[in-house]
Amino acid sequence: MTHIVRDKKKLIQRINRIQGQLNAAKDKLEDEITDNCDAILHLIAACRGAMNSLMYEVIVEHVRHHMINPDKNPTSKQSKATQLLLNAIKSYL
Repeated sequence: MTHIVRDKKKLIQRINRIQGQLNAAKDKLEDEITDNCDAILHLIAACRGAMNSLMYEVIVEHVRHHMINPDKNPTSKQSKATQLLLNAIKSYL
């Protein structure tokens, strides 16, 4: 949990930006303009990308802090497996 506290300000700033994007999408929906579909879709995609990035950042810090730090011993089998897992998660998100 200390890593979350250490990065708290940065994570809250990211969440605030996501809230801004969500509010912009809500505003577009409330405008009731029929040709807003592409703008709304872009805003939703941006929100999803931002949420995925936030999720990835928290996952990486969790794995590195609570499980294993691949930077401490990059030749170990566990470190390589950890990095492969993080790469797969990043690709998924």
